[in-house]
Amino acid sequence: MVKIDEKEYEELRRHGEETYPHESCGVLLGCGEGDERVVVRIARCENVRVDSLRDRYRIDGRELVRIASAARERGEDIVGFYHSHPDHPARWSQTDLAEAHWPGCSYLITRIASGRREETNSFVLEGTGEVDKRFREEEIQVTHGNRS
Repeated sequence: MVKIDEKEYEELRRHGEETYPHESCGVLLGCGEGDERVVVRIARCENVRVDSLRDRYRIDGRELVRIASAARERGEDIVGFYHSHPDHPARWSQTDLAEAHWPGCSYLITRIASGRREETNSFVLEGTGEVDKRFREEEIQVTHGNRS
């Protein structure tokens, strides 16, 4: 399960609307508690893909290092990632799975239909490596007032 504060949840969904018709992307920061990930903040990222912006995203590695470093200073970890699917279901694609490399992290996907946010689903990446990695759907619990 992933728990996320309502403000952060709405922010990542709004990000998808703002970048439409391109994919939005960002990082989920917080802590892991057993099989749960608790998100206390998100970090919006720029989609640095130079092709296929409508159906692909990439976060610059240097930006990811900066985000991880700042999170550590606050006592937070990277607990997942988010992106949008413009005019496509909020389900993972084969490309999403192929490009996912953080086992134990949540991957939230929001469907943006004609510029409006619709459903958001989450999938946790399981497995020990590239050969056996897989996504498992997980519950999203939106909380109120848990921001640190």
